[in-house]
Amino acid sequence: MINVLVHVTAGALGLLLGIALLYLPKGTPRHRQLGKVFGGVAGVVCLSAWVGTIFFRFVPVFATLSLLVTYLVLGGWRVVYTQERGPAVWDAVLTAAAMAGTAILVPVLTKADTGQGSSAPVVFATLGAVAVIILFDIAKWYFPRRWHAKLWRYEHMYKLVSALSGMASAAVGNVFHTVSAQLLPSAIGTGVIALLFWREYRRS
Repeated sequence: MINVLVHVTAGALGLLLGIALLYLPKGTPRHRQLGKVFGGVAGVVCLSAWVGTIFFRFVPVFATLSLLVTYLVLGGWRVVYTQERGPAVWDAVLTAAAMAGTAILVPVLTKADTGQGSSAPVVFATLGAVAVIILFDIAKWYFPRRWHAKLWRYEHMYKLVSALSGMASAAVGNVFHTVSAQLLPSAIGTGVIALLFWREYRRS
């Protein structure tokens, strides 16, 4: 019960902070300060989600969303520190951990009930998203160093907005159990990412 309360409270706060960050001017001291708070709150959300998944109740859709959001939050946080330098050792560790988590989760999911088919599309779409990010994180090791000076901002925006939409999908999934309702936050998040990319492209 305590874990659920912590998870729900942190999740609600994380969603509010994330939405506020979308409206704030980017790169300002306030944005950075609030971003650190969001990262900490998102960390609590992910940790409590894993505690619930491992020790209390395994729900396939929430297990896959936990993997995705954890990977996105950590990756989005890391790129702020590496910026134009490109990936480093800890990024390789993070990618390896995501690959290991996926390798462990897939066999479990194939044996688990994904919700009589209602959550199956969300589960496999989420795993597909994890795979795409893993491939990108591997590929960027081979990018010319000069690319990272511009790409890191796009990566930061993509990963953290995607993490926010993943958190929203989990919240919606707890209330509505239809595929369309659970995928709607991802669709909205994709639109927000496209808008932010366009603004960044015009700015640069």
